[in-house]
Amino acid sequence: MKASGPSAANAPIKIGVSACLLGAEVRFDGGHKRNDFLTDIFGRFVEFVPVCPEFELGLGVPRESLRLVREGGEIRMVGNKSGADHTEAMNEFAARRVNALERDELSGYVLKKDSPSCGMERVRVYSASGMPTRDGRGLFAAALIARYPNLPVEEEGRLNDPRLRENFVERVFAYRRLRDFFGSRWSAGGLVAFHTAHKLQLLAHSPRVYAALGRIVASARSLDRRELRERYERDFMTVLAKVVTPARHVNVLQHIAGYFREYLDSDSRRELANLIEDYRRGLLPLIVPITLMRHYVRRFGVAYLAGQVYLEPHPKELMLRNHV
Repeated sequence: MKASGPSAANAPIKIGVSACLLGAEVRFDGGHKRNDFLTDIFGRFVEFVPVCPEFELGLGVPRESLRLVREGGEIRMVGNKSGADHTEAMNEFAARRVNALERDELSGYVLKKDSPSCGMERVRVYSASGMPTRDGRGLFAAALIARYPNLPVEEEGRLNDPRLRENFVERVFAYRRLRDFFGSRWSAGGLVAFHTAHKLQLLAHSPRVYAALGRIVASARSLDRRELRERYERDFMTVLAKVVTPARHVNVLQHIAGYFREYLDSDSRRELANLIEDYRRGLLPLIVPITLMRHYVRRFGVAYLAGQVYLEPHPKELMLRNHV
């Protein structure tokens, strides 16, 4: 159940992305907003599906900048100077485009922040008086999230936060594993095995929701298969969207350490406990105790832990846990 790069998968892991973040010069001013993490690091493990709603709508480059305006309880997309209304055209385009993305079988999407078309949250919405509030969502982003509510979606600005970046990538690989599982000839027994492999990962995010998912799995044979899949997928992705706190990681690390008690001498147990404590105090990144634990899993052949996704939820080459 360990995460792997696309070379080990049947098909590439596809990520939708605002085209300007890959360096495409499609912004209103003819520029781009190339994101180095996406292009130089994450791009080694995924295949991007670029989209620029405004350019694909035919507004041209360069073009008049757009903004969201609240009119009579509705959110409109209008030209910043001309006031030309593009709301209906964008909504119609967005509906078609997000439906077409289904064939790409995306495992995630990265949106351009603050964009009236692509902004995920806190997009400026202007009132009749001209004063903006930060409570909007881009029209394309709204259509995307409504169409694919379980899809991992993030803004590029939030990816600068190491914990949010790690969470997004973790969700991408988890979503891919989940879709691969349900895309196969799955069984209730297979779902039990899938759930078991993700136990520690889910516990780190929320023990309460992990327990709720366990109840869904326990009732698998009495549920309609479609209902079972929909409920499990929804709750699985919902819990992973909760960013793991250091305290939650510590709880899981201590739980894992208990599996090594019978194998380690007192000095080795103390060393492991000290590494966990140093992580708790912010003196070490998460990767340090995790690396030692992975070593012990291999050395002592702890089969249960060897199957736990928590110990390697995404490719180690991304080095995401070096910064959390």
